[in-house]
Amino acid sequence: MANKSSITRRSFIKGTLAAAGGFFIVPRHVLGGPGRTPPSEMITHAIIGVGVMGLGHINYVKKDPQRKLLAVCDVDEHHLAAALKKAGPGCKGYKDFRDVLDRGDIDVLHNVTPPHWHTLINIAAAQVGCDIWSEKPMTRTIAEGRHVIDAVQKNKRMFRLNTWFRFRGKFYGLDCEVKSIKKLVSNGLLGWPLTVRVSPSTGFPWKASMWTGQTNLKPQPVPGHFDYDLWLGPAPVKPYHPHRTHRSFRGYWDYDGGGLADMGQHYLDPVQYILDKDDTSPVQIQAIAPWPTHPDAAGLWGRVEFRYADDCRIILDSGEWGQDTTAGKPYIEGPTGKIYKGFVTDPPVLKDVVATLPEPEPMVGDFNVSVKTRQKFGLNEVNGNRSNILVHLANVAIRTGRTLQFDPVSQRFTGDEQANRLADQPMRAPWHL
Repeated sequence: MANKSSITRRSFIKGTLAAAGGFFIVPRHVLGGPGRTPPSEMITHAIIGVGVMGLGHINYVKKDPQRKLLAVCDVDEHHLAAALKKAGPGCKGYKDFRDVLDRGDIDVLHNVTPPHWHTLINIAAAQVGCDIWSEKPMTRTIAEGRHVIDAVQKNKRMFRLNTWFRFRGKFYGLDCEVKSIKKLVSNGLLGWPLTVRVSPSTGFPWKASMWTGQTNLKPQPVPGHFDYDLWLGPAPVKPYHPHRTHRSFRGYWDYDGGGLADMGQHYLDPVQYILDKDDTSPVQIQAIAPWPTHPDAAGLWGRVEFRYADDCRIILDSGEWGQDTTAGKPYIEGPTGKIYKGFVTDPPVLKDVVATLPEPEPMVGDFNVSVKTRQKFGLNEVNGNRSNILVHLANVAIRTGRTLQFDPVSQRFTGDEQANRLADQPMRAPWHL
């Protein structure tokens, strides 16, 4: 399946026959069969960023007989050594992601770096012909999203974000599949417009305090096993401190956006899908949080409210600062129905009729299928960017401390240049879009 030096079933068999002096001797693994995948069907993978989450991606690849892991990459030698040990024979290690892309034999590139690297690596992967399996949030800023979309579509690549609740599995504290709620909404049983509340009270903890940045960091020497300059890449140069890197990078605006950015696409992408908002964004965003916010470290926040042009609302409450405004209230509420945590419905009959309702439009939930058939993955660069925008709208509202008006078409804030500067930030030279 490798995109530049692939071995087809025909050429592999032909080469084997020649080596055997013309006798029809073909190894069993070439023919396939139970428990065996022929080379022509194998999808080659590489993983960039092999910290805690990256090691999980190694598991994704290794447990699938259709996938083969050829390369892992990390700027931390300790991470790289652990990944190579986990990956096993046949996998090569790299420090610089560009060397991985230069191989020319990678079908799928997993981008498991911090978000400040997502955009550049995803674009580079698309340009060399790799399909992309990217961690969330899709980008670090709103403006970067269009650049990723352009690169993926111009180069005819497949793209998936590593969150899947819109199409499979129980959805956190709701104890039901997203499609059950989608069926009730699409068939008008909750009425319209709808209000969705995403908070610990409705089953969704935001990790706001877990990923709060520190504001009194003292510079420390860079460890010899860690290339801090390459880790920073397009981010501004700040004195090294271990809390700025690896898992706790989430607490700093230069690299991510706190617990809201960590969990946002997990929680909000299904909401966007339920509300049928995959092609639009809210027009008004309002946040309640400590203000002014720190210019470097992400901190606590209380409430964020999105309002769409049709008066649908999404309310986020962290439960970690100020009053929890969603306590005792339903997860989703309309004029004629409500759904609470645990999939408790009001009226109760709503839960009973779900099985009788038409199924939502099917979507591809297996990235192998997307790679082989060129059908878009269920959560791709287009609808994924819209839920990515939700995350960043919330953080821009928190950082500016005022109600914002947003144009879903231009993807810019109306009459607020400070907000637009947060939505479209420069990169450190020589890195650029």
